[in-house]
This record gives sequence, C-alpha cells and structure tokens, in this order.
Amino acid sequence: MLAREGATVVLADIDEQAGRCVAQDIGENASFIRLDITDEVNWQEVLSSVRARFGRIDALVNSAAICRAESIEDTSLDLFRAVLRVNAEGTFLGCKHALLHMKETGGGSIVNLSSTAALVGHTGLCAYTASKGAVTALTRNVAAHCRQKGYRIRCNSIHPAGIRTAMSASMLDGVNEETVNFDTNPQSGVCEPTDVAHMILFLVSDESRFVNGAEFRVDNAYLTSIG
Repeated sequence: MLAREGATVVLADIDEQAGRCVAQDIGENASFIRLDITDEVNWQEVLSSVRARFGRIDALVNSAAICRAESIEDTSLDLFRAVLRVNAEGTFLGCKHALLHMKETGGGSIVNLSSTAALVGHTGLCAYTASKGAVTALTRNVAAHCRQKGYRIRCNSIHPAGIRTAMSASMLDGVNEETVNFDTNPQSGVCEPTDVAHMILFLVSDESRFVNGAEFRVDNAYLTSIG
C-alpha cells in the first residue's frame, strides 16, 4: 500500500526467502534486506545502509512479532524472555536507531504495532500481552522525548484485535469463516491486513503531522463493547 502511494519501501526480516518474494511482488518501489531485529549491530548496519542508499529514512514501521497463547501458569521464564526479546527489545532497538538517523535529516514517523492485548487482560497470551504493553509504553516515551527535543519525529502505536495473518492462522483453525470475516459478520473481531495498512499509511503521511504519542485501536469496537 505504501509503495502504491509512491513510497520507496525497504522490507526487513529474518526470513530472507519470504522477504525477497514479497519485495518482488510489490515491484520496483520495494527491496529487501535481511534483519534480525534482536541484534543491535544488525539494526545499525541495516539503517546505515538504507540511509546511504536513499539519503534519508522518513518512516519506520515496527511490525515483526511472535505470539504464544500460554497463560501465566504455563509460561516458562525462557518463553517469556524469548517473546519479549523479539516484540519489546526488537521494537526498542528499531526506535532507538531509526531516531538517530531521522533527527539528522529533518524528522520522520515511527509506527509501532502493538495490540488490544496491551490494553485489556486477554485470557492467555501472557508473554505476548506483556511485550505489547512494553511497546505501548515505549511509544509514549519516544514521542514525548522527541517532542521535548524538538526533533519533529512522531511515534504512534496501532492496536489491532485479531488480524488474518500467518501468525494468527493457528488460532483461527476450526473457526467458521463467516464468523471472522467482517464482510459477512459486522461483529467480527478479526480484520484484514489492509485494515491495518490504511492506518499505517495515515500515520507515516504528512496528513498526521500533529498526531504523536497516540494509541489507535483497529478492533471494531471490541474493547468498547460489553456483552
């Protein structure tokens, strides 16, 4: 969606084969570079490479994550640490090092993918919930810091309910398709990736220039509803 609107998009992920395929599908406005988001040196190398190639970094979308459905009773310390390392630490490293480039080139927009899990006590999802809570609090901190420093760097978080992606596929196994498809069920709590992409597009664009430190729910009033 960003590429269709004229952006030059660099996809970064640990899965090289899939990443290159997606970049190829998008077309000439997209390229791929391998990134392990838990590796600080790798973040520094990737961002420096992107800036050297294109001159600046206008936006960063932190969207990589892992999700496990264990409750707190079933979550081991190793699992808890592994999920936070990717979801929370990975986002921290992206914010920290993208910010250093953006402040030198006039500013930018950072969008962190959080979750409704960060705002409410979902059953299960112990480590995931904790990690997305950290992402949400970090987003506010980055936004406040950049405003105080006068960097013109904005940082906002998006909080979807369910999204129909590969990560959520196992959770939707056995679920009636009509109940989770918003086109057939207006009560659905599962959105399409494009529903989130539209919000990302807004937040990285100049149309949202005064939007900073905000939390955007893409959840079809899931958290607002009772019963």
